[in-house]
Amino acid sequence: MEEFKHIPVLLKEAVESLKIRENGIYVDGTAGGGGHSYEIAKRLNPEKGGRLIALDQDADAVKAATERLSCFEAATVIRSNFRHIESVLKGLDITHTDGILLDLGASSWQFDRAERGFSYMEDAPLDMRMDRRNTLSAINVVNEYGEKELSRVISTYGEERFAVRIARNIVQKREKKPILTTLELRDAVEEAIPSKNREKTGHPAKRTFQAIRIEVNRELEALSESIDIMTGLLSPGGRLSVITFHSLEDRIVKLGFRENENPCICPPDFPVCVCGRRSKGRVITKKPIVPSMEEIRNNSRAKSAKLRVFEKGDYL
Repeated sequence: MEEFKHIPVLLKEAVESLKIRENGIYVDGTAGGGGHSYEIAKRLNPEKGGRLIALDQDADAVKAATERLSCFEAATVIRSNFRHIESVLKGLDITHTDGILLDLGASSWQFDRAERGFSYMEDAPLDMRMDRRNTLSAINVVNEYGEKELSRVISTYGEERFAVRIARNIVQKREKKPILTTLELRDAVEEAIPSKNREKTGHPAKRTFQAIRIEVNRELEALSESIDIMTGLLSPGGRLSVITFHSLEDRIVKLGFRENENPCICPPDFPVCVCGRRSKGRVITKKPIVPSMEEIRNNSRAKSAKLRVFEKGDYL
């Protein structure tokens, strides 16, 4: 296998946000090539109980992370989606962790490997599965979803204003011949967008490809259902740090952190809280941490990154 290349975004900021203790237990829920994991693992002392659990659903990433972290006794690499973190830790007899890191979205490796079908820049079979054990692929979404459902996916997950036109053109195209490759899908999207609107906010196919990728991998579902679970797995003083790359992810994290900090559901006009819901901790980042201009110059894919951090209350 060609070397798994992925430049970790906000590396220094993300690792520092975890406030790593040498005897702590940490989870990198999206290990990728092991960039963040490496920096966490080298700060741990396994003789004092320090431990890192590195998860990834992509087989290529698991292989790369395993090789990169092989020098660390404290590191364990497991192939799994972070949405299964609770069962993974239970299987390792771990009940709580001192820090969890998520670096969301597709990796540079996945985009750059044409055969994975994530990119609209090269011709390849439509796929977009981060975990190729899953049965649903981009081919299924593009060729089997009804027009209304396809439009909903593109509009909701791609925030694409021309979703209805794009979905209609895809359906018309596939009635004549199945859409099986990335360039066939790209062409169908471009044709549906008025020429005067093309490339105003990047490549005209960018939003649609993002939307289909999110649908294929159930990315937002995994994130939404995991925030509460992860804050619940933190030890007092432990931190959950999440790097997002688009507004949909960031909105989920921001809202999830806010609800864990202030879960009260009493009407605003109540003088005192009577619902009994207690805060799990506090949001450390009132405003997200973003990459420096230097990092963006060195890695353009860092441009949209945002890091948010939640800390479990030490009174719990």
